[in-house]
Amino acid sequence: MIIAVVSDPRDPRLADYRNIPDPELVERRGIFVAEGRLVVQRLLSDGLLATRSVMVTDTALETIRPFIAVHPDVPIYVVPQPVMDGVAGFNVHRGCLAIGERPVARAWRTLARDARVLLILERIGDPDNVGSIFRNAAAFGVDAVLLDPASTDPLYRKAIRTSMGAALKIPFARVDNWPNALNDLAREDMAVVALTPSPAVPCLHTIAKQFSGRRVALVLGHEGDGLSPEALEACELRARIAMSGGSDSINVATAAAIALYELAGRHLSAEASAKAEGPPYNAERRNV
Repeated sequence: MIIAVVSDPRDPRLADYRNIPDPELVERRGIFVAEGRLVVQRLLSDGLLATRSVMVTDTALETIRPFIAVHPDVPIYVVPQPVMDGVAGFNVHRGCLAIGERPVARAWRTLARDARVLLILERIGDPDNVGSIFRNAAAFGVDAVLLDPASTDPLYRKAIRTSMGAALKIPFARVDNWPNALNDLAREDMAVVALTPSPAVPCLHTIAKQFSGRRVALVLGHEGDGLSPEALEACELRARIAMSGGSDSINVATAAAIALYELAGRHLSAEASAKAEGPPYNAERRNV
């Protein structure tokens, strides 16, 4: 392991960690920031994306030592907490940051072609919501996430943290020809389902049989305004989540979790039961 103790905040080896609260600047530099011990551990253990360096305090170093041991070429900079906070530009409460190398942008058509279940985001601006959606996507077997040009970067520091590292694992791509891409997906026999709180549309669980056996794209919209009229028009189906007590909407990440359970969670539960009961039970993973 390449471990270096750094006490000077002006040390050029820490240059990647400067001004990281500015997401546009970080993205232009071709990097992303993993924040927190658990997220850094997952970045190192998964090995799906390259790690350029790690900056930790003495205390945090011990919690990630087993993970950095398998990356002998990744430099580890051990710094005092005030140096870390000063260089990063904010208070790093868990004393652990890593710089990853941003992957080459994927082609959305390629991801969609190979996906059984897609999530598509339109104008989701809150990084916590984006991160939570990715965390839900990982939990319910989503194959890829597509984002319109206005949605927040999944590799933004806060989104990665909220996703508990899922944003580092779930493939994603930007869609340039929005919302016409939704029509393209429908032409590929993918059921494109708009999730909306409108009481005029049916509940998701009541229409799921309409696309049983087909690949599915679930489309989620802006936290306040929902999906744009153009996106709604381009979707083959519209569905809502049944609610009581006069509520007209729920958080978009929560809605994603409920909808994904309706679409995928039930057969995932069957698979879990099959594993628990042993070989006599042979459950096939079905398409939704």
